[in-house]
Amino acid sequence: MKFIVLINYLSTEWNLAVTDKFIETFESRIGVLVLNPYIGKKSSVLDIRSILITKHNRLYYRVKEHTVEILNMYDTRLNPKNNPYKK
Repeated sequence: MKFIVLINYLSTEWNLAVTDKFIETFESRIGVLVLNPYIGKKSSVLDIRSILITKHNRLYYRVKEHTVEILNMYDTRLNPKNNPYKK
């Protein structure tokens, strides 16, 4: 998963404080998402939505019945043409 790769990167290349701050921000945003699943920006692909976790990380998800299904995270610094959730 990209989340695990990102956490490993942050802990290796930065420090524990940066890693902990990212995890705290991620958990906070997920908490908001669980309470308000339709808060995210609607993607042009099917019923996929996204929320910004940090300025460099966007989380893509979809709502199925009463469940929020996390699909992927995308680095916002990458070429947007390669983002599979935007067409």
